[in-house]
Amino acid sequence: MINILLVEDDNTLAIGLKYALENEGYDVELANTIEAATKALCKTQFHLIILDIMLPDGNGYDFCRYVRKHSDIPIIFLTSYDEEVNIVLGLDIGGDDYIIKPFRVMELMSRIKAVLRRHKLAEQKKPNYWISGNIKINPESGKVTKNNNEIVLTPVEYKLLLTFVKHPHQVLTRGQILEYLWDIDGEFVDDNTLSVYIRRLREKIEDNPSKPSYIKTIRGVGYKWDYDDQ
Repeated sequence: MINILLVEDDNTLAIGLKYALENEGYDVELANTIEAATKALCKTQFHLIILDIMLPDGNGYDFCRYVRKHSDIPIIFLTSYDEEVNIVLGLDIGGDDYIIKPFRVMELMSRIKAVLRRHKLAEQKKPNYWISGNIKINPESGKVTKNNNEIVLTPVEYKLLLTFVKHPHQVLTRGQILEYLWDIDGEFVDDNTLSVYIRRLREKIEDNPSKPSYIKTIRGVGYKWDYDDQ
């Protein structure tokens, strides 16, 4: 089942569009504010977001930027803003398509199918696992091994590890790392507890945690995954 998050504050349009999408076999969750959309993302895995720009508590551009910090979920803007500058901005910040109201429902359905096809092809090109040094991560199973021996990580430790390996040799500030950890359910990670998780992760993956080969501390700035795979 394809799960769609529809972020739209026009209740009449939202209900009608939800009905049309569900008739096409999609599962649809409605959110009429950015706050509601953010909460929905924390508890449900969506395959597509249909996003209005003008919302009661902010704009869709900011929400798109927020999503793009943490996910590559396809996003289709659905808005009455029809000026070229708005369209270009929406696509430049990470939108996959931009549809102007009023729209024809069948055209929207075709656009949705096209975006989902492109995203599926992109997913197929992604590696089935990440390898760095003697660490191997299988994102499908969530299994992490070191020298072929499984390492048991907590959900936060696993997300923290993924954050580093997805940004190799890149200095990440503590603030950036905390943003990447935003969607861990039931685990509040603040600046103080982040240090604890960094230490625990090092104890599990480093040969010598006091002299880390993977997670390097950049004094006064943050951390970076700096293992040389060459």
